[in-house]
Amino acid sequence: MATLGLIGSGNIGGTLARLAVDSGLDVVLSNSRGPETLADLVAELGPRARAGTAAEAAAAGDWVVVTVPVKAYPRIPREPLAGKTVIDTGNYYPQRDGDIPELVGKKTTDSGLLQGYLDGAHVVKAFNNIFFKHLAALPRPAGAADRSALPIAGDDADAKAYAAELLDLLGFDTVDAGPLAEGRRFQPGTAAYGLPYADKSVADFMAEPPVPASVADIEAALAAAES
Repeated sequence: MATLGLIGSGNIGGTLARLAVDSGLDVVLSNSRGPETLADLVAELGPRARAGTAAEAAAAGDWVVVTVPVKAYPRIPREPLAGKTVIDTGNYYPQRDGDIPELVGKKTTDSGLLQGYLDGAHVVKAFNNIFFKHLAALPRPAGAADRSALPIAGDDADAKAYAAELLDLLGFDTVDAGPLAEGRRFQPGTAAYGLPYADKSVADFMAEPPVPASVADIEAALAAAES
């Protein structure tokens, strides 16, 4: 059975763990505070879940999700991620992460920064543009008329295809936004961030119930950020 490793087990990480277990995957969770602090979540998730260190989650995962603040990237273990598909859910928030010159100057993106740090891994940007409560509510079986799509970006075609397999298992279609740098088109402040999965007429999408967003919806939102 395939395993999803999680480096970070907050709102997005915990939600992905639940979706993975529901989809028949094993999960290994980790956080910055130690495996013992995840006992309640592991108990809730059941026998397919266990807690470990970040290095253990990295080593165990067929896919590894990095869902930590951008400022925490230097603490991510490098060696066990070499050659693996690493899915980055992060968004850069200066008020939380501080001033990072490469990002402030737009010389790279947050996922580009992670890829540079994790030399040898294959970083794919995904899950960063959807509110965790909407992520939990919108999975649908393949072929369902109301199945939602999520955008991804990455520089390695095989890694993107493998990431798309995970999204499919978890209940989502995929829209390939292109190279990793194109992750900027579904970061905060873009039309593809949050709004497609809620009432589009309301700016505070987090307060709105989930709304399915099709492949066409996400393609249109990404196109709005082309310029």
